[in-house]
Amino acid sequence: MHIFKNTNIDFLRWRVHALVLSWLLIIAGAFVFFTKGIPLGIEFAGGTEIIEQFDTAIAIDQVRGPLVKTFGQDAIVQTWGDPGQHQFLIRVPNVGAESGTSLTSVADQVENALRQANVGGFRRLGTEIVGPAVGRELRSRALLATVFSLVGLLVYLAFRFQFSFGVGAVVATIHDLLITLAFLAFFRYDMTLNVIAAILTITGFSTNDTIVIFDRIRENLRSMRRDSMMHIINASINQTLGRTVITSGTALLTALALFFFGGEVLHGFAFTMVVGIITGTYSSVFIAAAIVSFWRGTAPTRAAAHAPSTAPAAPTPQQPQRKAKTTKKARAS
Repeated sequence: MHIFKNTNIDFLRWRVHALVLSWLLIIAGAFVFFTKGIPLGIEFAGGTEIIEQFDTAIAIDQVRGPLVKTFGQDAIVQTWGDPGQHQFLIRVPNVGAESGTSLTSVADQVENALRQANVGGFRRLGTEIVGPAVGRELRSRALLATVFSLVGLLVYLAFRFQFSFGVGAVVATIHDLLITLAFLAFFRYDMTLNVIAAILTITGFSTNDTIVIFDRIRENLRSMRRDSMMHIINASINQTLGRTVITSGTALLTALALFFFGGEVLHGFAFTMVVGIITGTYSSVFIAAAIVSFWRGTAPTRAAAHAPSTAPAAPTPQQPQRKAKTTKKARAS
């Protein structure tokens, strides 16, 4: 299936503009991260998370007020699910014992505080408790998984292609991670295990798209030896453009379906996937290819540089006869 035929878009013309745009987003995300941080989910922060459903409509401040008096400013209250069901997600940093009969002691304290404030009837839909030790372990494992994936990516691409291609792919992958984290910080999504799973998924998705373009570049390096590296990269991106649009478009539609219809539990995962698919496709075309072009330069490829400029002319039939006549005259004299 061909969507684009004989396209000739100069993608590398916009490589500097793309890098500037990426830096602006990364710097803005870093500013938000260092000033406000990224909210940590219950898996990483540790604490008790409760979902309560109220019998009638109630303002979020009516729920937050008594909890702040009991647990301090770290108590977090958010709306949950369909607004018509009057559900709230309550998260408090305190945790009880992680085993035995006192497992739900903090959840009971939350409900007692709400009853004393006379906020109305409610019932508990679910409880999740994570201790601080488990949260620290999950944070370290998530970080190690991300680092090991980047190192493995660099080694694989450096072995399969060239070191410059490996560097371009790793830089593009780090770019995707930073842009995704920036948007998570912008829209205040919690950093949960689902979000970590989405980040690792988009890392593989973006790398696969980058490898397809790099593989076409490697093929064209053999057949377009006299062309500059810039021309070869642009031609390779144009040749794989239809495949990129089809693959990224179908994945994006799936992520959007999860975002709108997957429910509150999958909201952070789906949002991360949507941002990651968009930025991963963008980085494969602009960032990874731009790094390779900066690394390799704009001169012709090595094979073209060492290739002879013109082929030697074949001797004509008259040349040997003229040489023979000349030899006979020399002998006669």
